[in-house]
Order: sequence, then C-alpha cells, then structure tokens
Amino acid sequence: MASPTPILNLHKVRYQWPGREAFGLMVPELYLNAGETTLLLGASGSGKSTLLSLICGTVNAQSGTVSVAGTDISALSEGQRDRFRAEHIGLIFQQFNLLPYASVRDNILLPLQFAPRRRARVTSPYDEARRLCLELDLPQDVLLKRAGTLSVGQQQRIAAARALIGAPPLILADEPTSALDAATQATFLRLLFAQSKANNTAILMVSHDARLASQFDHVVEMSDIASTLAEPV
Repeated sequence: MASPTPILNLHKVRYQWPGREAFGLMVPELYLNAGETTLLLGASGSGKSTLLSLICGTVNAQSGTVSVAGTDISALSEGQRDRFRAEHIGLIFQQFNLLPYASVRDNILLPLQFAPRRRARVTSPYDEARRLCLELDLPQDVLLKRAGTLSVGQQQRIAAARALIGAPPLILADEPTSALDAATQATFLRLLFAQSKANNTAILMVSHDARLASQFDHVVEMSDIASTLAEPV
C-alpha cells in the first residue's frame, strides 16, 4: 500500500536572509501527514520564524522544495503564493492579530473573503462560525461582540476558529499559548486538536515550551531538522 502524500514536505530547503549580519537556514527534510499534530521546539534565534515564513511562502526558498498539499509553493510567483496560502493554510499568530474593533463573527469569516475555494467548503459561513465558537467553548452570544473586548483566552480561541474555518489542510501556530497558564493551554490544545481531527487537518505548532510535548503526536527539535547558516565572508 502506497504511503499517503504528506500535507507538508520540505526537501533540501535553503534560505539566506539578505544583509551581511543576517543568518540563513538549511532544512534537509521535514514532512507532516494529514491529521497529524507536530510540535516544533526551538530556542529564540533558532530559525523557527524563518521556517514558518518559508512554509507560508511569505519568503521564498533559494533552493529546494516547499510542498504544501502537493504543490511546490517555492515554484510559485509571489501573488500565486499569497492566493495559495489563503486557500490552504490557517494561521494562528502569537499575538492573535485580530481586528479589535470588528465583531468576533467578522474576524472568524475574514479568511473566506480571500479564498473562494475555502469559502465553497462552507455551506453557511455564519452557521459555521457559530459552530466553531461552540466547539471551542466560547459563549453563545460572543459572535457579535467586538474582539478587543474579550479575554486573552477567548481571543486565542477566536484566532483558532479563524484558522480552522473552511477546513484548510494545514494549520500553522506560532507560539499561541505563550501568554496562557498551564490549565488554559491544555484546554485550548484539546479543543484545537478535536477540530483538526474532525477535518483531518494537520497542525504544526512552534514553541520553546517543552512541557507541551506530551499533547502532540510528534515532537521535533529545531536542531535536529535544520542548521543555521552564517553569511559567507
């Protein structure tokens, strides 16, 4: 029986930031299958943010392949990468990046405005936003509230709902639990993983906190998959 095609596959990827003092990154191999949850651990300065940028396509690899859902995004133009990211990748940022004066509903539905195929997978956007809020244990009346008026834990779950809506095949999470206590972290991850399993969505979360490791299917150390590159003199 053939092995499934990975949702995420990096192969011989190399990227060097411009500027004499900048560093680069070399990733020989990294892959993630559908429905899997992977925690990527690394200290500050180890290249975690650069790696996420390569996977998102906000920066382009100078060599190698970055494949998401079977497409080598490193071969796409900048505009094509932007459209592909909107359709196929859900993002949860460390600071959540919500629109504070917009409603919770509008924040959750925002990705669908830029991703018609992702939008087509949602029969009723408003009903789906409501369902995600309920599944993520948010109050029933939260949808019409302004995002900036809610607690940090509630904003985190709204950010998760925004990433999950339309069932993108890959979720990338950048230190989303760093500002939360251990109990709230555990609750958030349990709810997030339940939604990812329901949609067979893969999750790659980067963190410096090794205490989260037991909650993931796989744990990868940044030092095991990548090496930093000093700019040649």
